[in-house]
Amino acid sequence: MPARSHEPAHASAPGHSHSHAGVHIPHSHAHGHSRAHAPSRVIAIFGGTFDPIHSGHIAVAQAAQRRFHLDTIYFVPSSRPPHKSRQSLAAFPHRYAMAALACADHAAFIPSLAEAPVDGGTPHVFYSIDTVKRFRKEHSDDHLYFIVGADQFLEIPTWYHYEQLLDTCDFIIAHRPGFRLDALRLVVPPEKLARTRTQNPHAIELRKTKLHLLSTVSSHVSSTEVRQRLEKRQSIHGLVPARVEEYIRGQALYR
Repeated sequence: MPARSHEPAHASAPGHSHSHAGVHIPHSHAHGHSRAHAPSRVIAIFGGTFDPIHSGHIAVAQAAQRRFHLDTIYFVPSSRPPHKSRQSLAAFPHRYAMAALACADHAAFIPSLAEAPVDGGTPHVFYSIDTVKRFRKEHSDDHLYFIVGADQFLEIPTWYHYEQLLDTCDFIIAHRPGFRLDALRLVVPPEKLARTRTQNPHAIELRKTKLHLLSTVSSHVSSTEVRQRLEKRQSIHGLVPARVEEYIRGQALYR
């Protein structure tokens, strides 16, 4: 998710719906500004193209929720990531709808419109730093994490204002077995590292934040594989949540 926010961060209450560019999609959770005296929570942003969202994404979110006791995980489909061609992506309303359907069976998983095209217009680039700042402002009393894959994090020096991003929130970095923590140190500017190392073998202490490694169930499913199987008219059963599979079939996506 090198791309992130200016639309409403989260839409209206569950059970309501929204028509976006001709696609009928369920709304995300209500988000207001009346939480001034609400108790502090632990929340996470999980961004990506979600083209489509698949079972590996859900497994990562579940593992993060368990380990870090997350109250809410906001799934943020990106409107137009800076490193991907706009033409190669399914339309935002479809990707948001699939994220919403994947979240439907998980009370703590909330789809977010933080990076939706403004007023249904042409998708434009959003940057992670902007989205994180927005969440930080709207959830000022909460502990905020940013969930990202290890491969993505290793590319963080190419992200817009990445040094500022590293100062803004803690990271949960999901990886497959065998990944080495030291690989993360190589992409963090030395001046961002804390003077003393933490004794936690699964974390890196930065001066203002912390990087946490999250070892997830080994899953080789990818959105690319899902799309390729659909193009070949092969089964994707089990690779995506059942509601997502039904939606993809119903909308004839990735054909």
